[in-house]
Amino acid sequence: MNPSKETMILFYQHLGKLFYSIAAADDIIREEEVNQLKKLMQSDWLALDDSIDQFGTDAAFQIEVVFDWLVQIDWRNADEFLTEFKLFKQGHEHLFTDSVNKLILKTAFAIAESFSGKNKSEMVLISQIERILVN
Repeated sequence: MNPSKETMILFYQHLGKLFYSIAAADDIIREEEVNQLKKLMQSDWLALDDSIDQFGTDAAFQIEVVFDWLVQIDWRNADEFLTEFKLFKQGHEHLFTDSVNKLILKTAFAIAESFSGKNKSEMVLISQIERILVN
């Protein structure tokens, strides 16, 4: 069964929040982190599926839209996003294939490494994401 358009939009929105939480782990969103996400959007995420949003654009852009919005409003409670992501995954296991999980982790690592390598906060968060993805 194919997921609905609304489910795919929510999926990508949760990923935008999750990737923001990694970038915000050290309380500073750096240009390198934003650029790395945009690079991976173009190279990997847009090719993932053919879902479109309500505006007729690739639904994967919701990752970038949500990420950018959180940067713009300077969101400070990124800790809650991990719990939301876990709950979403529990309700939509079929979306989390091996290749999707690998791409999520690839993106998380790339954001974390984009500025002076991974710090402890980012590594803790990535290990929590890994646990969610394997359960």
